[in-house]
Amino acid sequence: MLRASRPLFQVLKRTTGIAGLSVHPDPLPQLAKTYESTLSALAAIPPTSVYRQGVEALTQRKLKIVQDAQGDIAAVEKQLDEGQIEESLDIASDELKLAAQMADWKAWEPLEEKPPQGQWEYFGQESTAST
Repeated sequence: MLRASRPLFQVLKRTTGIAGLSVHPDPLPQLAKTYESTLSALAAIPPTSVYRQGVEALTQRKLKIVQDAQGDIAAVEKQLDEGQIEESLDIASDELKLAAQMADWKAWEPLEEKPPQGQWEYFGQESTAST
């Protein structure tokens, strides 16, 4: 039985089966580049920002998976658990865009106006955040 290797399979792959999501001919270098760009974009956000801390840790973990896979797309897909590699690329691109927007929005800065009393209380639970 003849079996195509995973990199060869990626070249032969004609469709992802997902509308609007085309096959990427060489996804791992692009995925690594996108993760690195996200980490660079996060540098514009203060290190104390919870968003930066969370996304930075997750992105570094994902980048390590891609780097350690040594070109094995199937291993990356399995470890990332985000579906096909093209879906991971899509997710990474969205996160990169969001990181840039978060830097523009300066979401870590205090609100310009104090929120109304009780705005952050849900289902009878009081907020522990300071207002």
